[in-house]
Amino acid sequence: MRMKSAFDVWGNIALVKFNNEGSRTPTGADKKKFAEFLLKNNKSIKTILEKIGKFKGRLRKQTTKWIAGEKTKEVLYRENGCVFRFNIDDTYFSPRLSSERLEIARKIKKGDEVLVMFAGVGPYPIVIAKSSKAAAVYSNEINRKANKYAEKNIELNKLKGRVVLLQGDVKRVAKSLAEGSRPTPNFARVINSKSFPLPRSRSPTLKENTSIPKKFNVIVMPRPRLKDSFLKEAFSLSKKGTRIFYYDFCKDEEVPVILDKIRAEAKSARKKVKILSWKHAGEIAPYKFRIRIDLKIV
Repeated sequence: MRMKSAFDVWGNIALVKFNNEGSRTPTGADKKKFAEFLLKNNKSIKTILEKIGKFKGRLRKQTTKWIAGEKTKEVLYRENGCVFRFNIDDTYFSPRLSSERLEIARKIKKGDEVLVMFAGVGPYPIVIAKSSKAAAVYSNEINRKANKYAEKNIELNKLKGRVVLLQGDVKRVAKSLAEGSRPTPNFARVINSKSFPLPRSRSPTLKENTSIPKKFNVIVMPRPRLKDSFLKEAFSLSKKGTRIFYYDFCKDEEVPVILDKIRAEAKSARKKVKILSWKHAGEIAPYKFRIRIDLKIV
C-alpha cells in the first residue's frame, strides 16, 4: 500500500505520522485503510494511533488519535530484557533510544551510585539496574503520572531495592540533597514532603538502612529540549571522578558552542571537567541531532 507515512512500533501500539503527498492530504478513510493494513501484517500490533503534533513542554507530552484496533493508549513495551508499561499521551518515552540506554548501562562500574535526571517511566534507570552492577540507581522525574508508571515498572522488572524514585523538580531535589536534606531509612516520611513528593503508597524501592547519597558516581541527563541545561544541579551533586552523560540538541557545527557552555558552567560551579567524547544519539531533523557528551569531574 502506497501512502506517505512513518511509524514507530511501541510494543502493542503502532504510532503513525501521516504526511501530505503533494497537494493531497490523507483522508480519514485513507488512514483507516492503512491502519487495517498494518494490523493485518503485524500480529504483535493491536492498536494504531495517529501522532498529532510534537512532544511539548517540560513534561514532553504528545497528543495521539485512535484509528484502529483495540481502544487503548497504554503501551506494553519490551527492550534490553526489560518490560515497560506507560500511557503514550501522559508520559514521554522514545523506543529509538533503546541501544543508547544499553550503551550507557555498559559504561556503569560495579558499585556505582547512579542518578538519572528526567527519567520518565524509568527506561534508563531500569535498563541500567538490570544490565550493570550498580549499587543503586536513583530515578528523578517531575511528571507524577510517569512516576506512578515507573513504580509499576520497577515491580515488573523485579528491581525493588535497586531503583529508587525521587519525584519532583530536579532543581528542588538537587538543592535538598546538596544541602544534606537527604532521606534516611524512614524513607516514606522524608520523601513524601514538599521536597520529595511521591504517591501516597510507600516507596517499594529502597532497602532498609539505605540513605540517598549527596554525591553520585554517575549522572545521566537525557534532558528535554529546554533552554536550561540543568548542569548547575548536576555539578552540585558531583564529586571528583563523577562521570556525567549530558544530552543536548544541535547541528554538528554547533557542538563547540555547547562544549564551551559546559566548561563555563563548570567554572561557575567551581568544578574542573574533562570532556571525554561526544557522539550522535539520533537525528531529530535534517542535519540536527540529539548528541551525548561524556564528561568527567577531575
